[in-house]
Amino acid sequence: MSDDLAINVKEAVSKVNDPHMGVSIVEMGIVQSIDIDGDTAKIVIKPTNPGCMSVARMAADAKANAESVDGIAKAEIVVEGHVMADSINEMINKN
Repeated sequence: MSDDLAINVKEAVSKVNDPHMGVSIVEMGIVQSIDIDGDTAKIVIKPTNPGCMSVARMAADAKANAESVDGIAKAEIVVEGHVMADSINEMINKN
């Protein structure tokens, strides 16, 4: 079941484009991993530029898209390799 959920989450997150390139964040390799634990998806995002101004937006969109998948109640986004990763992670995952 979690394999199917992971595939569905990946498909949903792949609809998020890098606003500068117009290419899916999955295709670009910005999404490093998607793990499913019960009804929670953990998605690791690593921008191509450690100062990327759009990473918060991409993370928020990835979270919303993942949480729209049937069977996913919550998506946890982990931004890595960005100068403001801690602040972005706190903001995106606030409930």
